[in-house]
Amino acid sequence: MANHTFAQEPPGIAYRVEITPKDDQALIPAIEAVSQLIKLSETAPTDGYGLLARARGDLPRIAEALRAEAFWGGAARIEIAGQDVTRPEASPPAAEQANPLPVAVILAPGPRYRIGQILIRAEPAQEDVLLEEAAAVLRLAEGDPARPADILAAEEGLLRELRRAGHPLASVVVREAVVDHDTKLMDITWRIAPGPLADFARPSVAGTTRTNTALLERLAARRLEGQPYSPERLERARRAMMGLGVFSFVRANEAPALDQAGRLPVHFQVQERPRHVVGGRFGYETNYGLTAGGYWEDRNVFGGAERLRLEGEVARLGETGVDNATYRAFATLRTPEFLGRDLQSVSQIGAVRERLWAYDRDAALASFTLEHRLSDTMAISGGPNYEEGRIGRYGDMNDFRLFGVMGTFRYDNTTNPLDPRQGQRFSFSATPYYSALDSNSFTRILAIGTSYFDILGNGDSVLALRAALGSAPGADRDEITLDKRFYAGGGGSVRGYTYQSIGPRDAANRPLGGASLVEASAEWRQRLTRSWGMAAFLDAGSVGEEAKPDFTRLRAGTGLGIRYLTAIGPLRFDVGVPLDRQKDDPSFAIYIGFGQAF
Repeated sequence: MANHTFAQEPPGIAYRVEITPKDDQALIPAIEAVSQLIKLSETAPTDGYGLLARARGDLPRIAEALRAEAFWGGAARIEIAGQDVTRPEASPPAAEQANPLPVAVILAPGPRYRIGQILIRAEPAQEDVLLEEAAAVLRLAEGDPARPADILAAEEGLLRELRRAGHPLASVVVREAVVDHDTKLMDITWRIAPGPLADFARPSVAGTTRTNTALLERLAARRLEGQPYSPERLERARRAMMGLGVFSFVRANEAPALDQAGRLPVHFQVQERPRHVVGGRFGYETNYGLTAGGYWEDRNVFGGAERLRLEGEVARLGETGVDNATYRAFATLRTPEFLGRDLQSVSQIGAVRERLWAYDRDAALASFTLEHRLSDTMAISGGPNYEEGRIGRYGDMNDFRLFGVMGTFRYDNTTNPLDPRQGQRFSFSATPYYSALDSNSFTRILAIGTSYFDILGNGDSVLALRAALGSAPGADRDEITLDKRFYAGGGGSVRGYTYQSIGPRDAANRPLGGASLVEASAEWRQRLTRSWGMAAFLDAGSVGEEAKPDFTRLRAGTGLGIRYLTAIGPLRFDVGVPLDRQKDDPSFAIYIGFGQAF
């Protein structure tokens, strides 16, 4: 029988590290960030030889950290159990089982060095005036701490200003930093080559597999070709290409030299997203029922970045049963670069079967809209729409046929559509309608504005405000088609009240709608942990019989909510309570959905 002997690894030496002195609150974290003694003390046990090597290896890293914090004359030493590790006779420490070995990082930083004279020279010298303009925003001044990171950041800022001024090839020829240990000052000299002013050349695009490359080059060329060089203009062109919705990324690469015409070539590298996508959404209100919807989308139907979406929705499930639920189905085709211009066309056809408390409607709808982006934050759109079907109340359905021309202005400088934390949104729409069967005409006008205030600057505490104002001049309330009247109440409006319940009611206590609308909401959103948050809200709204908005009959609701915060947006659970209940109004309402209420 064979005997086998296994060597047992000796246990690692336990040690504890202390940094002294602790006078500079910025220096200690800098040392801790580079020290292997500290980083590996718990995760990588070592023996006496390894501990000695680890300590000696830390010394140049600590010296670099001292210089990074502007202590150019500083020094440090490390002692293990009182033994200076830099001495040649230093021996590996033996393990002490009872107590961790003391390791001392002893700093002698000395005074912090400061920036002395700053000189910026142009090559050729004739460009000195240009450099003076760029240096006016230099975030470095005499007397500032002589930190290398601050100096490099100032240098990059200088080049960035030159690029913003139209010089794409601006570069640093020489950077000289001279440290005077007697005066504890660092003098800095930059010699900068601004390079020539340049316009953009016609851009090129690569990486497509299905999308029409000529369309992309035309889209980019409209924004760049012949225009003065500007990093901001280049970024806007990149975002416009991303906005087509068919690419997972778009990268803009500037050429290192100008072409023969003195223009800067730019090359866009793109990667297409999967062509097809399936998605869904849901919501729930105690006094409205379950809402569920889904869609299928082709992101590149004909190779021109066209997007075809087929979607359907069923609502009011659980309130009146499946037979009396509300159904909606739509097909939408978005076509960019319509007729070779900076326009997006949106063609939509659909059908609805609505069974609501305020009215019943069966209708077919069609619309054609042209959209144009004025900037990254502003857009306008407009076009004709047509609706035909039957609408009524209490089973008394009447035919209707509406022609309309919609116009909309939108402003949005927020960054997260499902969970905005700062910025504003505003939309204004006006749609004149002509009712062909009774020769009535009216205009439906609606303005909605929201503002988001990041109170602490870290996104944890957000005050969200919303206001809406609507009016339908041109006809009496009873002459306006039932579904084009204004209603208030429910999720996204005045929480705590039944959907569409605020405003005038008939003898059977069902809402009649109105010719005007006023709504206002305030919501405090507070993040509690990484994954959880809460909200407190106050909503108010009024529906008036006349086209002039009525501010005297506001009904308010208040409540609390819980947010489960996911990577793409919050899952919302709100409980609302009406403060001025009408007949048959519930005492509370629960709302569940994805994304913030507004």
